[in-house]
Amino acid sequence: MAAVLESPVSSASSSAAPIVRVTALRKSYGANEVLKGIDLEVKRGEVIAIIGKSGSGKSTLLRCINGLETFQQGGVAVAGQPLRAGDAAALRALRQQVGMIFQGFNLFPHLSVGRNVMLAPTLVKKKERGAAEAHARQLLQRVGLAEKFDAMPDQLSGGQQQRVAIARALAMEPAVLLCDEITSALDPELVGEVLQVVESLAADGMTLLMVTHEMGFARKVSDRVVFMHQGRVHEAGDPQEVFGNPGTPELRTFLSSLH
Repeated sequence: MAAVLESPVSSASSSAAPIVRVTALRKSYGANEVLKGIDLEVKRGEVIAIIGKSGSGKSTLLRCINGLETFQQGGVAVAGQPLRAGDAAALRALRQQVGMIFQGFNLFPHLSVGRNVMLAPTLVKKKERGAAEAHARQLLQRVGLAEKFDAMPDQLSGGQQQRVAIARALAMEPAVLLCDEITSALDPELVGEVLQVVESLAADGMTLLMVTHEMGFARKVSDRVVFMHQGRVHEAGDPQEVFGNPGTPELRTFLSSLH
């Protein structure tokens, strides 16, 4: 993947530091422990595919990284800033660093496509309206929807709505983008147009953590594949190795179940 260019003042040590660091992370819902001590470091510009059966903790992990879920033990840090439960200011700062795209598109139905993309930068970053509109038009062009600025969400296909959701996440200029099974709600013929946009982001050096059931895409685009099983990182490594030479019976069973 293309590396993100570091500024000339960046030291070698800071550029080598992980952009995301998850340490001994534990998360329970009542008596059900969903994450059982997750350790994960993600380098700037790295593309990580997270795979595993439903219920293995994949989406919960992303939601903890984005501060949408509180966790009981361990830690999450993004760009060197730790996420602290109950610290609203730290959470707001984190959300400006971490974008998230969900299975459902979650667009505001009463706002046009352009307004959906402009909303967070104008409200949160206090971006001037003209600049926000220019940036929104640029992002919509990037995802292949330049002509849809004034359209309403219900006038778009599912694939188009998901591409608007990607543009909306990018409008906050995040350092990290989390993608939670973003094609699972789409008809099969619409999956490709969304994955093409994600592939272009990866090629441009965006740091991506994506939970996905699209194994061919994960193999093609990711730098590293993380296989989660029963709340733990069970196996992780190079995509060709993980898919071509799985090291555990659990991963072999999971991959064989997909065919």
